[in-house]
Amino acid sequence: MTTSAYVLADTNRSTSAPTASSTEMPKPPPTATSTPTSSPVPIASPIPTASPADITKTVLISAIGDNTLGYDDDFRTAGRFDTILKSVKTDYSYFFKNVHGILSKDDLTIGNLETTFTTAEKRASKMYKFHGLPTYANILNEGSVDAVNLANNHTMDYLDVGYKDTMNTLKKYNIPFFGYNHLAIKEVNGVKVGMFGYTGWSFDGTAKENIRLSVKKLRDQGVTIIVASFHWGIERDNYPNDTQKSIAHYAIDNGVDLVLGHHPHVIQGIELYKGKYIAYSLANFVFGGNRNPTDKDTFILQVKFSKKGNLPFAATLTVIPCSISSVNDRNDYQPTPLQGKDRQRVIQRINKYSSNVTVS
Repeated sequence: MTTSAYVLADTNRSTSAPTASSTEMPKPPPTATSTPTSSPVPIASPIPTASPADITKTVLISAIGDNTLGYDDDFRTAGRFDTILKSVKTDYSYFFKNVHGILSKDDLTIGNLETTFTTAEKRASKMYKFHGLPTYANILNEGSVDAVNLANNHTMDYLDVGYKDTMNTLKKYNIPFFGYNHLAIKEVNGVKVGMFGYTGWSFDGTAKENIRLSVKKLRDQGVTIIVASFHWGIERDNYPNDTQKSIAHYAIDNGVDLVLGHHPHVIQGIELYKGKYIAYSLANFVFGGNRNPTDKDTFILQVKFSKKGNLPFAATLTVIPCSISSVNDRNDYQPTPLQGKDRQRVIQRINKYSSNVTVS
């Protein structure tokens, strides 16, 4: 199992001010003439420093759903992902423009990368085969996406060559990835966050072993918070099936702190299990796989992990309802936060599909 380990400089860490030294000015040497004694020099009081029990650490994670930064060659060119990119003069910042202000302010943004970055031409024999040029990786950097999952049903759309090209491209653009036998680690505010991902079509011995092994590998490297990403479920189904629930619960029972799900292409509910959150499906996000899906609802999931002193981390959850498009009549591949009635409608959907979590 290989690890894509990376450490970013922590610009938000506060340091205690230096303690002023307690000193006294030397007395002047005695002289033949009697002179008045000088007034005592005040001694600076030490500036109090926080004890370990008072220090609070926080890690804010944002999660987004399926990101297909590419297209299928069989799609008509009108309105296709590459056509839109050309229409904005290859402005890679276009796609995440309306959510960049949100994602750039967190500590870690995680997405599911459901495409290949390759120039290979030989495709898999299946219905949809997605690819984008290697330069499309710029979209992730421009969008402030910090890590991507590759464990999904489109990783091999351009066979093994396309899969290797994708990984090499992500390395070239300094975008950490995880999935299958690859792990990723990021250190935030002195806290190591580890990520792993698998497809979750069945809950069997192999699935259990993969979860246990991934957790152990990450813990062995000093990881404190573990995020598991699973590609699972039934497309266009708003409720998780028994396999999804079993995998998610098993992952948390074995040390995972946050479970993220994708593949159904629609919203599924959120569950709180033993104090840990499970987002069963984050729906689509920047989704080049459909020029005009009927259901454009999605959301950004934000989980803030906080701890004080030696206490364990506690998680709080926020959802930001979005549409995958800034317009209603088509997909312009530009996710946009919703306002007013549309925002409330998505909130109500999430609450309807969730078993024991209510968001507002």
